Amino acid sequence: MRSKESVTGILAHVDAGKTTLTEAILYRCGVIRRLGRVDKKDSHFDSHELERNRGITIFSKQNPFTIGEKQFTLIDTPGHIDFSAEMERTLSVLDYAVLVIDGTVGIQSHTETIWQLLYEYNIPVFIFVNKTDRDGFEKTNILNDLKKRFGSECVDFTQDKVSLDEEISMISEELLEHFLEGSVDEEFVQNQVARAVAERKVFPCYFGSALQDVGVDSLLEGIEKYTLYKEYPEEFSARVYKILYDNQGNRLSFLKITGGKALVKMNIGEEKIDTIRVYSGEKHQPIKEVFAGSVCAVSGLSEVSAGETINLNGVNLNSSMKINPLLSAQVIIKDGTDIHTAYRNLRVIDQELPELSVHISNYSDEEQIQIRVMGRIQLEILQSLVKERFGMDIEFGPCRILYKETIKATVMGYGHYEPLRHYAETQLRIEPAERNSGVIIENECSLEVLDSNFQNLILTHIKEKEHLGILTGSPLTDVKIILTAGRSHLKHTEGGDFREATYRAIRQGLEKAENILLEPYYSFILRVPIDCFGRAISDIQRLHGEFMPPEMTETEAVIKGEGPVSEFMDYPEEVISYTSGKGVISMRENGYKPCHNAEEVIASIGYDKERDMENTSSSVFCSHGAGFEVKWYDVDNMRHIK
Repeated sequence: MRSKESVTGILAHVDAGKTTLTEAILYRCGVIRRLGRVDKKDSHFDSHELERNRGITIFSKQNPFTIGEKQFTLIDTPGHIDFSAEMERTLSVLDYAVLVIDGTVGIQSHTETIWQLLYEYNIPVFIFVNKTDRDGFEKTNILNDLKKRFGSECVDFTQDKVSLDEEISMISEELLEHFLEGSVDEEFVQNQVARAVAERKVFPCYFGSALQDVGVDSLLEGIEKYTLYKEYPEEFSARVYKILYDNQGNRLSFLKITGGKALVKMNIGEEKIDTIRVYSGEKHQPIKEVFAGSVCAVSGLSEVSAGETINLNGVNLNSSMKINPLLSAQVIIKDGTDIHTAYRNLRVIDQELPELSVHISNYSDEEQIQIRVMGRIQLEILQSLVKERFGMDIEFGPCRILYKETIKATVMGYGHYEPLRHYAETQLRIEPAERNSGVIIENECSLEVLDSNFQNLILTHIKEKEHLGILTGSPLTDVKIILTAGRSHLKHTEGGDFREATYRAIRQGLEKAENILLEPYYSFILRVPIDCFGRAISDIQRLHGEFMPPEMTETEAVIKGEGPVSEFMDYPEEVISYTSGKGVISMRENGYKPCHNAEEVIASIGYDKERDMENTSSSVFCSHGAGFEVKWYDVDNMRHIK
C-alpha cells in the first residue's frame, strides 16, 4: 500500500536557526497564524518552560502540514549534543530530513555527526543554509565546503536554470541522455530528480534567512516537487520512537506505522490500543485509525519501549542506538525522599529517556541511584524535570567516564545454590568476543543433562540484567557466555534458584579470568589552519590519541584519528582557543578499547567486589540440613557437575 504522507525531520547543530525555520515553514503552510521567536519565548514547538527559558529544543515534537496537494508530518528534533539520543530516536521514522546549516559559521562539529547518522539511517536530505543575511556569509565558500565535506551530490537548487540543468544532467545516464536530446520534458526531469533525492544521489541545497522569511518558499517548493510517497506492506507493523507521559499521567507510545493500519481497540500481543492521537505541537485530536506511513501516539501499550518494532503478535525487535551516553553520575536526593520512591520516579523518566539507564547500586557504604548521561546540560534539565514532575529535589555527583570490562581468555564459571529446600547448578563457558560486540549468549547444554525449561530459565537470567566486572564494577561486555551444563532437583528446585546459580556462575568465572578494563573512544576529524598543525599533532599525542597521515592543503590541515573520551572530551574548547575560532573538531563515539591508564582508574574508583552482595562470586552448598557459603576459589573442588 502507498503512503499518503511523508514524515520529514528538521535537524541542525544548536543555534543554526532550526526552530526559526520550523516556525517559518508552519506559518507559510497555514498551520500557525503568527511567527514565534526563540528569543521571545513564544515559538510553536518549544512550548515547554525549560525549552523557552534556555532557548533550545529538548523534546522532539511533530505537526502535520500540507504543501500543495502533498501531506507531511514535520518532526522538530533537539540540536544540542546533550540531547542527540532524542534526535537519533526520530531518525528511524523519517522519510526525509531538512539539515539546517548556519551560513555564517558553516559546517560545525555536531553537523558532521548528524550527517553521518543520516547516511547510516539512509535518509534523503534537503539542505537549508540559514542566516544568509548576516555578516560573514559567503555563498561560494559554503557551497564549496558542502561539496568538499558532504560530497559533490550537494547541488545548489537556487542557481540559474542553465547551470542547474547542467549539474542535474550528471545525476543519471537517463537524465544526461534526456538533456542531450535537446527537448526537455520538465515532468520527466522532476520525477528523475525526485527519485535521485530518494536514493541519496543528490542533496538539494537552498539558501535563505528563516528569520527574515527569505528562501523558505523556495525550500518548500523543492520539498513538494522532489519527495515521493513510500510503499508499505498490507500487514500491520509499527516502530516505536518515543514514550511520553502526558499531564494526566497517561503513558503514550509514539509510533510510525510501517505496515497496514492501526485501529482503536486493536490487539497488540496481550495488550490493546485504547486511543489514537495525532499531535500538532502540544495539542492533539483523537482518531479511530491511522495508516502506514503516518505517525501517531497511542495509549494502552504499557510494555513497548522506544526503538522497538511491533506487530499484531506483540513481537518486538530492539535496534541498538548509534549514540550512547559515555558518562555516569550519582543521583543525590536533597529533600529526604526515600531512595526507592526516588528510583520509581526516575524510572518513569527513564522510559521517556532510555539512555539514562537508571539503576540502584549497593556496593558502596549505602545504596546509590546511578544514571548515564550525555553531558552536563542534560543533568541540569533532568534536575528541573524531576522537580516539575514529582516535586523532588535532586542534584548529581561528579560525572565520570562510563567504563566497561571484559576478559582476555576463556574461563569456566560454576554457580551452585543449595540452601535448605532449594537446588540449582549452572555451568557456563565465558569466552572473549570481538571488541564492541556486547554480550553474546549461546547454548550447548544437552537435554539429557537439563530439561529445556530450566535451560531457558538460565538463558533468560543471563540476558535479564547487566552483569558487572570485578575490577571497577563496570558493565561486562565483549564476551560470549555459553551454557554448557546444569542440574536441578525434582523436588526442591524453584524458579528463582537458577537465577542465583547463574549470576554466581558468571561472577565465579570472572574471578578466575584475566580481566581487562575498557574505556570509550572518540573518532575525530580535526581541521586546523596550517600554522596550527604542529600544535594539533602535539596535542593528540599528549592526549594519548592516534592519527592517520594528515591531509594538507595550502591553508588547512585535516587530521583523522581516535582517542580516549576521558582525554578528548574537553578538547573542542582548546581547539577554538588556539585557532582563534578557525579550527573545528568533530568527535563521535567509536566504541571501547583497553584503558590507557587502567591502574589509575581502578584505584580511583575503589570498587570493593567483596561488598557487592548483589554480584557475589560465592556459592551456597548444603550440609546437615543447613546452607553454607563457599568462596569462589573453593567452588570447583565441591561442584556436583563434573
